[in-house]
Amino acid sequence: MKKSSWIFIIVAILGLGTGFVVQRWSTPAITVAQPTPGKSEDVSTPTHRPEFSLQDIAGKQRQAKEWNGKVVMINFWATWCPPCRKEIPAFIELEQAYKAKGLAVVGIAIDTRQNVIDFVDPMGINYPVLIGDEKGISLAKAYGNRFGVLPYTVFIDRSGKIVTTHSSALTYAEAEKIIKPLL
Repeated sequence: MKKSSWIFIIVAILGLGTGFVVQRWSTPAITVAQPTPGKSEDVSTPTHRPEFSLQDIAGKQRQAKEWNGKVVMINFWATWCPPCRKEIPAFIELEQAYKAKGLAVVGIAIDTRQNVIDFVDPMGINYPVLIGDEKGISLAKAYGNRFGVLPYTVFIDRSGKIVTTHSSALTYAEAEKIIKPLL
């Protein structure tokens, strides 16, 4: 083998190794869930909704207790997450269809305020969107997201008990099937 070929192979291997290291260091603490339609998980802990206080996109402080007595669907998501973006239109429709019956859809964005603001208006999101930033990662874990995936949705009954979670994109029909018996 020629000397120039060996140099090319060594440079290629070093480049791949460097790319792997950079990719591992820059990977966010939350990863995008791989599509697994219908994958819901019964939650053993926590059984009751953890309390939180986060700002919405307008800068107003919002607390979990604000939705006491309602069926709550909390969706952890990010603007850079394709499955998250895919499920949002279904959540907009669910909010319209079931709000009067006691459903509260709440989005918690694991993202920067500006990214979320730039995303929410064009999408026409009609439910509260809270800014989680890095605090949202630990909150998602408190809600049972052991593997740090997005999207991650938590369904809570009127008494504040976590009924089930879902760790991939949801369709309207999948979410409705969980919500309707709780209303």
